Amino acid sequence: MIIAVDGPTASGKGTIAKALGRHFGLPHMDTGLLYRAVGYQVDLNGGNPDDAGDALAACNFPEELLGHPALRSEAIGGLASRVSIHPAVRHALLERQRAFAAQPGGAVLDGRDIGTVICPDADVKLFVTASVDARAERRWAEMQARGEDHTLAAIREDLRERDARDSQRSAAPLIMAPDALLLDTSRLNREEAVARAIELVNAATGQQPCP
Repeated sequence: MIIAVDGPTASGKGTIAKALGRHFGLPHMDTGLLYRAVGYQVDLNGGNPDDAGDALAACNFPEELLGHPALRSEAIGGLASRVSIHPAVRHALLERQRAFAAQPGGAVLDGRDIGTVICPDADVKLFVTASVDARAERRWAEMQARGEDHTLAAIREDLRERDARDSQRSAAPLIMAPDALLLDTSRLNREEAVARAIELVNAATGQQPCP
C-alpha cells in the first residue's frame, strides 16, 4: 500500500505521515528533507539557491547530510522552497523518491507533489491543509521550542511567500490531486488529526479500524 500525503508547510502532513507509517507498518519518507538537504548543500557550496546550476550541483549531497539537525531550521526551509522551483532539481530527486515508494509492501511519502507527480497511482492520497494563521502559530511554537527567535508576523509572511512559490512554480506545483482526500487540520490537535487521517485511509482501502 502506497499512501501519498501532500500539503503546505506546517499543515501537519509530516506528523500525520509518520503516524500513518507507524499505524500501518509502512516505511516513511519526508521528501521535503531532500530539498532541505539540497538547499543546505547550496549554502555550504557558497552557491545561489535561485540559480538552477548551483541548485542542481547540490543534489549530489552526501547521504549523511539528511540526518543533520540544521535541516529543520526555518532558514534552511526557506532555501528548500527556493531550490525546489527548478525543474532540473525536481527531476534529479524524482527516481530516488519513486524507488522508496516501490519497495515491497509499500510506503508512506509526504511532500508537495507526491499524489500528482511522484506516486500518481498511490492507493490513498491525502491533502493536508490548514489556515495560514493556524500554521503560523504551530511553526512559531516549534521554533520557540528550538530556541529560534522569530515573530509570529514574520512567520506568517514567510508561509504566505512559500505557499506562493510552491503553488505557482512551473514544475510540479503544490496542488491537490483530483482523487485526493482533503483533511483540514486548522481546528484539530495532533491526536485528532492523526485519528482522522487513519479513518480516511481505512475508509479508502476498505480496512476495518484496529481495536
